[in-house]
Amino acid sequence: MKLLFAHECFGAFGGAESNLFHTATELKRRGHSVAIVHGPSTGKGVEKWEQLFDERFPLNESETLTSAVRRFQPDSIYVHKLAEIQPLEEMLASRTPVVRMVHDHETYCLRGCRYGHLSRDICTRPLSAYCLFPCGGFIAKSNGGGLPVRLINYFQRKKEMEINRQFDRLIVATNYMKEELLLNEFDENKIEIHAPTPPRTEAVERKETKQTNLILFSGQIIRGKGVDVLLQALKQVKCDFQCLIFGDGGHRSYCESLCRELGLNDRVQFKGYVSQDELQKYYGQASVMVVSSVWPEPFGAVGLEGMHHALPVVAFDAGGIKEWLIDGYNGFLVPWMDTKEYAARVEELLINKPLAEKMGHCGKQLANEVFNFSNYVDGLESMFDRVIKHQKA
Repeated sequence: MKLLFAHECFGAFGGAESNLFHTATELKRRGHSVAIVHGPSTGKGVEKWEQLFDERFPLNESETLTSAVRRFQPDSIYVHKLAEIQPLEEMLASRTPVVRMVHDHETYCLRGCRYGHLSRDICTRPLSAYCLFPCGGFIAKSNGGGLPVRLINYFQRKKEMEINRQFDRLIVATNYMKEELLLNEFDENKIEIHAPTPPRTEAVERKETKQTNLILFSGQIIRGKGVDVLLQALKQVKCDFQCLIFGDGGHRSYCESLCRELGLNDRVQFKGYVSQDELQKYYGQASVMVVSSVWPEPFGAVGLEGMHHALPVVAFDAGGIKEWLIDGYNGFLVPWMDTKEYAARVEELLINKPLAEKMGHCGKQLANEVFNFSNYVDGLESMFDRVIKHQKA
């Protein structure tokens, strides 16, 4: 089959980009033709993306979604993250089956984070006038230059959601995300759960019983990922440790400043963005994988990366994380924002090496048996086949 991926950027950045790249790579390996229509380059890992996609269509004044469809003639369009109304409307007009991967909350949440800006309390409401007042969700931090804040158009987001409701399938990672779509009046018959499992990599040989006390964090350093909360928890860990934080984002400078204020500079290092290939060697040295998200994670695939390498995981109970992290089995699921408990659980795994090793092996077994990348792509293939055949019927 011929699949046209659609995404807001081109290149590596976060979990959505990683999932898109690995999925397209495996589908191409299985003999399918893959192309992409996309927004600006991220400047990271671009060469690999250029080698992967048979044809590439950067969205601009001369290249539209309609022209990309006309030239590539896909059997289906696979949308990842794309909020612009015009290309979404052109997808519907193309009469090509459209499948959307709902990576996060941006489709039905103005700020896309599903928690209060000041309180960080997790939101359980559908998109409504409440998002304007008292939530104030139309005001968000600006990621570019100029003004420190930007305004989000409530009515445009409502229109985007209505377009998404008309797509042939909505793919989500967890039951939690399915419930979020149902809350916002999406058709249950169009929603399918396919957990975006990362591909299995060759595990790096690990140090004997993990005698080092190395903690790993990998992900975007944005407020929802809770790196600041992680630092507050690590301040309470009494045993010796080293923590490596891999990733970048708009919250990094604040977290680095907080790290200095907490006196953690000698134990916590911010390593910036590194490729997945480079990250592999650190998995073999680590004792614990930490997931500190305080926003309701749609899935949290980075935790499964650690599980594939037999690392126990410590995470807050937020969103869909509890669908792969079983408290006391493959790590610890900590009550939301409880830094004292988080610190205690991290310290327990650092001190009790046999427990950490047991949980790590349980996590690896769970990842290999339940969250299997090959089975994940099998499910996507079957879904695309059904959608395409239904369109032709």
